[in-house]
Amino acid sequence: MHEISRVKTILLFGAGKSATVLINFLLQQCETHSWKLIVADVREDLILLKTKGHPLSQAVAMDIQDDPLRAAWIQKSDIVISMMPPALHILIARHCIQYKKSLLTASYVDDAIRAMQQDVQDAGILFLCEMGLDPGIDHMSAMQVIDRLKNQQAIITSFKSHCGGLIAPESDNNPWHYKISWNPRNVVLAGKSGALYLNKHQVIQEPYEQLFNAQRIVQAEGIEYAYYPNRNSIPYIDLYKLQDTETFFRTTLRHPDFMRGWQKIVQLKLTDEHIRYETDSLTPAAFFKQHLQQPDLQHADTKDILEQFHSSDHGVFARQMQFLGWDDDTTPIQIGKASAADVMQWLLEKRLVLQPHDKDRIVMLHEIEYSLNNVQHLIQCSLVVDGDDASSTAMAKTVGLPLGIATVLILNDSLPFTGVHVPVLPEMYNPVLKSLESHGIRFNETHVVLSGL
Repeated sequence: MHEISRVKTILLFGAGKSATVLINFLLQQCETHSWKLIVADVREDLILLKTKGHPLSQAVAMDIQDDPLRAAWIQKSDIVISMMPPALHILIARHCIQYKKSLLTASYVDDAIRAMQQDVQDAGILFLCEMGLDPGIDHMSAMQVIDRLKNQQAIITSFKSHCGGLIAPESDNNPWHYKISWNPRNVVLAGKSGALYLNKHQVIQEPYEQLFNAQRIVQAEGIEYAYYPNRNSIPYIDLYKLQDTETFFRTTLRHPDFMRGWQKIVQLKLTDEHIRYETDSLTPAAFFKQHLQQPDLQHADTKDILEQFHSSDHGVFARQMQFLGWDDDTTPIQIGKASAADVMQWLLEKRLVLQPHDKDRIVMLHEIEYSLNNVQHLIQCSLVVDGDDASSTAMAKTVGLPLGIATVLILNDSLPFTGVHVPVLPEMYNPVLKSLESHGIRFNETHVVLSGL
């Protein structure tokens, strides 16, 4: 008598915005391979909305802090994916080691996960992190080009990588040229720690107040975008094995008008997290009036910004702030005792929300300069992905599909690695990028000769 093989089970923690496409992909794979998908989230109704009661799925209502319940479901699974906030991955990771289950996340490897390297290795399992869009597709696409150039004996002199979650042109109908397709808190607090990067052999430290400079422009597939440097690009020099490069930085893309507006938001201290306001009795107009009475905002720069609201030409920033509710004196905020950053988040969630038929857009661009046979070259690798609607977003596609594809590879024993990894090895990035192409996620390359003998 033949032994009946046990059904492989995928356990996904989190059913939020970025999980929609991932869930659909995994359910398709479950149909193909006769696997089962278990989705755990605090909201069972949200899980059922995403899985649509698929017979190969199971919804588990769970508080992630419930240690025994979390452990029990991890023990029953074959592989675990965490789409939870980064600080919560550690709760899942500990049980994954205990029960020897591989774990995938789209988040940056933090110190807590990095410290588990030996334990993960000893357990004979794989923790594959930074397996989303940025980080994720950026690593894989960049390393594919870098490794190819190195195999040609090229010397890479400059590496610049840009990525942005934006809005597709047909859905761009507000003065910010932006709508939220990911964590709104991250949008409000972006850049707060400043930036560190390498430019022409010099390590540059750029403070928060200078980041949102709309004069820094790149062009991707015929459209101009402004960019601001990400937090700390320096550790990626070693990860990409580009220790001899002269310039290395990673950035976030935005519309130039967004950058100009957000620079003024920073100047007006509207992302401050320290001073608290009692918002239950405040409208947006009352909040702005009260906030701008702070003593440290009574200076020439602030007054110059505020004069735009009274000028006859009614500039872009005035239109942006009115769109957010600068003069709204009827809608109560009602989020309790809150900081300016909290109020800004509330306003963005109200005013910059994706409508049901809106399409977001992901843009990624690598600019790689290299020398080969005494000739200087530039490769530009660009990716543009548009969402289908507010549910099947470009953000959900590009975050979820790499995780789903890697899950299938691991379950099929095609990624025989152990320990904590990010996808910078050819055995990892080649099959994932090939599969992404079949889903329309494909890079275009242009080559330019810069100079030569």
